[in-house]
Amino acid sequence: MLTFGCPDRTGIIARISGFLADHGGMIVEAAYHTDPDSGWFFTRQVVRADSLPFDAAGLRERFGAVANELSAESSWQVRDTGERPRAVVLVSKAGHCLYDLLGRVASGELDVDIAAVIGNHDSLADITRAHGIPFHHVPFPAGDPDGKAAAFAKVRELVDAHDPHAIVLARFMQVLPAELCAAWAGRALNIHHSFLPSFIGAKPYHQAHTRGVKLVGATCHYVTADLDAGPIVEQDVIRVDHGDSVQDMVRKGRDIEKVTLARGLRWHLEGRVLVHGNRTMVL
Repeated sequence: MLTFGCPDRTGIIARISGFLADHGGMIVEAAYHTDPDSGWFFTRQVVRADSLPFDAAGLRERFGAVANELSAESSWQVRDTGERPRAVVLVSKAGHCLYDLLGRVASGELDVDIAAVIGNHDSLADITRAHGIPFHHVPFPAGDPDGKAAAFAKVRELVDAHDPHAIVLARFMQVLPAELCAAWAGRALNIHHSFLPSFIGAKPYHQAHTRGVKLVGATCHYVTADLDAGPIVEQDVIRVDHGDSVQDMVRKGRDIEKVTLARGLRWHLEGRVLVHGNRTMVL
């Protein structure tokens, strides 16, 4: 699979397809998008591996000259889709997103190897281990900046040991420091309710209930140093009405969080999400 973005101009598609055809490559899936606001072109190409005389590394090496010719962004990628992707999940106490991901992986619906789950509480250790996945408890001491920094250093060590394709913050209630956001840029995915910026702080569902909102939503986005402001991968909503209690709204919110996170993670793992600045194209 080949993904990249470059300044838009005539002949890009012909150059890519011509390059692949010259090496016998058979394109089995192709998506394109031109963004008129930025003047950039984006594409995702899936090529049959057995149609090429070299592997993914060989394709990456040879395509480099074409990428330079087209002034492609440095984030262009060639990935072997035959390699099962790896993910590490970070959690706190709320388990609805983790339960959902574990179920999708166990049923074969989500093709990813969850290499480990790391929690700043041990509430979700048993369900994780029941699925045969290692659980690591890394406590975060309250009111201790040095202890918190040490905890994040331990989390980074555990995560990086697996070199994951995705780091999933499945209701992980800790703010990643800037250095981790930079190290995991384009790989760390977060999920949260979509009440921001209207209902900030504690008990957003209580605030929303008081205001009589009619929609509950969720946002899956890449993590950046700007809190909850990274490039958005996926969003969705579910309706609520005057008859719903706060507890009903929380339940519906959790439902939409699960679906939105799973969908965003799937698209990320399939290489469908291209990031340009603070925007995404899902191809």
